[in-house]
Amino acid sequence: MSPYVLLAAAIAAEVTGTVSLKYAEGFTRLLPSAVVVVGYGTAFYLLAQVLKAGLPVGVVYAIWSAIGVALVAVIGAVFLGERMNFTMVVGLVLIIGGVVLLELGVGK
Repeated sequence: MSPYVLLAAAIAAEVTGTVSLKYAEGFTRLLPSAVVVVGYGTAFYLLAQVLKAGLPVGVVYAIWSAIGVALVAVIGAVFLGERMNFTMVVGLVLIIGGVVLLELGVGK
């Protein structure tokens, strides 16, 4: 399987775990707490497989964390009623732009 497909799955698992933290209420609710643990466990396992496939750790972590941050912020704004303003959007664009530049630099 492509390491980038595994990375996308790792990101999805991490975002699922992070969003579930909101509903776990300090790990006092069983189902959301289980989703957090399984989500993070799956994310780290898949991330390890991506690194095993030979992709550079700096680039992989940058992609994983930046896309995760952006997705959680968007999910929070769209589905959880959290506020998002212009400054926050610019920050997310800068994070994604930085990751793109890292990826472009690997090929040189």
